[in-house]
Amino acid sequence: MTEIVYPLATSTWDDAEYSALQDVIAGGRFTMGEKVKEFEAAFAAHFGSKYAVMVNSGSSANLIAIAAAVEHPDLDINPGDEVIVPAVSWATTYYPIHQLGLRLVFVDIDDKTLNIDVNKVKEAITPRTKAIFAVNLLGNPAPLVELAEIAEQNNIVLLEDNCESMGASIDGKFAGTFGLAGTFSTFFSHHISTMEGGVIVTDDLFMYQAMTSLRAHGWTRELPDENLVFNKTGDKFDDLFRFVLPGYNVRPLEMSGALGITQLQKVPGLVSGRQANGELFKAAFSNNPNVQIQDINGESSWFGFAMIFKGALEGRRKEIVEALTAAGIECRPIVAGNFARNPVVQRLNASVPEELPNSDKAHFNGLFVGNHHYPIEPQIELLKSVINGLV
Repeated sequence: MTEIVYPLATSTWDDAEYSALQDVIAGGRFTMGEKVKEFEAAFAAHFGSKYAVMVNSGSSANLIAIAAAVEHPDLDINPGDEVIVPAVSWATTYYPIHQLGLRLVFVDIDDKTLNIDVNKVKEAITPRTKAIFAVNLLGNPAPLVELAEIAEQNNIVLLEDNCESMGASIDGKFAGTFGLAGTFSTFFSHHISTMEGGVIVTDDLFMYQAMTSLRAHGWTRELPDENLVFNKTGDKFDDLFRFVLPGYNVRPLEMSGALGITQLQKVPGLVSGRQANGELFKAAFSNNPNVQIQDINGESSWFGFAMIFKGALEGRRKEIVEALTAAGIECRPIVAGNFARNPVVQRLNASVPEELPNSDKAHFNGLFVGNHHYPIEPQIELLKSVINGLV
């Protein structure tokens, strides 16, 4: 078996994380508690949002954010209404939209940034459009300023799937904070790791309170006595078991909250390390006639390095994957490629254009390799050598 010399992901933990776990074990409280609350407050403050809600995964973060938007009394989002999405993303960008009775409207990506194409968004808006669910792909911010303007002009909602782009920014404003809500993932392979975990940030009080309720059965237990979802009665026993929203159980563990507190302190260093490697990657491939890399919008946090093969390498992805694997370099499709090509789309309430040419380029001729918080110049040089050796 080939030794992995350039992995897709590695741990960001050190003794501080293991100590945080031991503190929780010693305390004996394993379900969601004060450590989660502390992490939520610190997370919101770090990214410049009023509120943060932690859940058990980035996938659940998407679900809870969209569910809260559906419940929002000021938004008028109803079954059958449309949500515009990019054709390149992970499955759980799309599933909650379908599961909540909304209609997915796929649009193509920009061929340079690999993020949602603003012009295609404008063309896709209809009287039934109620939201844009933008995805910040592989650390690279989508055109969030323009999308926020489009949303405001058309009286629709902007939401952000920022699960791959923690720490990315545009003009000093963090990705994930441009819309009504933004989601983050703290899964092992992402910028920080709480084992499993996700976070939603928002400045909207109803969204915050609704998400707090929705993540735990849709009850009122964690809400203040007076709130925007459903006021408590003052009967303490009944108020512990009053269900008011069609909720879920996607609560995080206390261990995840404790890990998050420690990991969050490392975010600036983790992101700057990835950005330094991003400069090395750009230097290695920006002028390669057979490889297209992402154009960066704002400041990327460089989740990974996307490559679309062209020229002498076009149509040879299988061969490229085999060569990378033989060299000990792990690689993956660009997220899930053109998701509209997956059989599951036939089971979704979705509108899919006849052609998605830029998404297809990523689907058939694209892949990405990992990035890390520590220097990886030798790994990037190996990657360059393998790719150039195929020409």
